[in-house]
Amino acid sequence: MGLNRVVVHIAGRIPGFALMHHRGRRSGRPYTTPVNAFRIGNGYRFALTYGSGSDWVRNVLEAGECDATVRGRTVHLVDPRLEKDPGARWAPGPVAAVLRRIGADTYLQCRIDESR
Repeated sequence: MGLNRVVVHIAGRIPGFALMHHRGRRSGRPYTTPVNAFRIGNGYRFALTYGSGSDWVRNVLEAGECDATVRGRTVHLVDPRLEKDPGARWAPGPVAAVLRRIGADTYLQCRIDESR
């Protein structure tokens, strides 16, 4: 069993992680991906530890929306956009250090859709 299959069972409930629910760009198939997530203002920032070209990132950007399960609660997110911060100043200290070390200078910012 792959690590992501294990993490899917806990990521939506523990701090610093979420389950990203998105659909394939071509297939329309639903996917669930464990991600690092942090609440910032009226939205969430997602650390792109595998880069901005990851399938889940491309799916969310193309759709313009997604759902994320964070600490057991599912929220609808809109207005996804990529932003750069080479210092990862937005992330908690230890997370920022890891992001800098692996060169993950881009994150995905999404706004919570309050209309739902």
